Amino acid sequence: MVNKDFFAALADLEREKGIGEEAFIDALAGALASAYKKQFFGDSGNVEVRLNPDKNTIRFFFHQVVVDSDEPQDGEILLKDAVEKKKNAKVGDIISEEFVPKDFSRIAAQTAKQVILQKIHETERDNTLSEFSDKEGELMSGLVRKVDMKNVYVELGKGQIEGLLLPQDQVPGEKYLAGDKIKVYVKRVKSGGRNAQVLVSRAAPGLVKRLFEEEVPEIKSGAVLVKSIAREPGHRTKMAIYSEDARVDAVGSCVGNKGARVNAVVTELGGEKIDIILWSENPLEFIAKALSPATVVSVTQIGEKSAVAVVPDEKLSLAIGRDGQNARLAARLTGWKIDVKSESAAEKLNLESAYEDDYDETPAEEPAELSAEPAEEPTEE
Repeated sequence: MVNKDFFAALADLEREKGIGEEAFIDALAGALASAYKKQFFGDSGNVEVRLNPDKNTIRFFFHQVVVDSDEPQDGEILLKDAVEKKKNAKVGDIISEEFVPKDFSRIAAQTAKQVILQKIHETERDNTLSEFSDKEGELMSGLVRKVDMKNVYVELGKGQIEGLLLPQDQVPGEKYLAGDKIKVYVKRVKSGGRNAQVLVSRAAPGLVKRLFEEEVPEIKSGAVLVKSIAREPGHRTKMAIYSEDARVDAVGSCVGNKGARVNAVVTELGGEKIDIILWSENPLEFIAKALSPATVVSVTQIGEKSAVAVVPDEKLSLAIGRDGQNARLAARLTGWKIDVKSESAAEKLNLESAYEDDYDETPAEEPAELSAEPAEEPTEE
């Protein structure tokens, strides 16, 4: 069956929409075969459609398997009937017959329309996802499209793609309503047919880093480096920063004039507390700074990536934090296991410190103590 107009129309669509000819032809052949099988043969037999754009031909074949049985199943033909069609037919052979379908124009038009629309949609989605593959780890603005059960769906870019905000990537206490404009961190672009997704997050440590990049030119330019981030979303974040240029005030750059820069980030995060820590290549000094806002008297290494931090007795609860949060975040930030002890408890152990701070206050009564271990990955992820 020759149909030049049919193939000319396909060629135009391929050029306009950027759909590969082979993929288009294969999808259309399969769809036509399925449509004709359903229309004329029900569940019996196997229909194959061969499209040849070079010759502008469309050929239809009906395949049956030769069997020697009293009760042939759908798609099977008895041996005695098969030899009438092919003299040397034997059991297991495939008997193929070419046929000219009835009502070709109507069924072909309907099927082609469905396949074309589907292919256009898939191509546009794949092209958009391909562009988004470079957005992993980036900050994007989005519009909450809907909230379904526990998931939040966010329109990204120009609305061509939808980001999925899973429960574990949402910030405890944050409310998401349709129409809200929010900033999200692109965690991962999952491509794979109909299951393609862009996973976004409001809870990732990387979100904090990207927000500071927007507010702090020194981080954006690389003059100030973000060495590590530890975060408990909705509560507190600790960020370690450093500058190789002695002329650059790393902490001051992040805080900004009258706290304008850090406050802008805090506002975006709904009031989440942020501790900006100056990173040190001396791990014990870094641990002391990481326990901010508590004052640390001394830090002693007691094992591989394990240390004891001594604080004034009356500052122990501040160093530990509510439910151990401050010490826990410090451990994640530094990658060290940290035992936090009061001065009075440390005196009993007679610890020799490798890092000491100039602190002199009369200690109060001895409160509780805490041991905090780092997470597996203290850096942003």
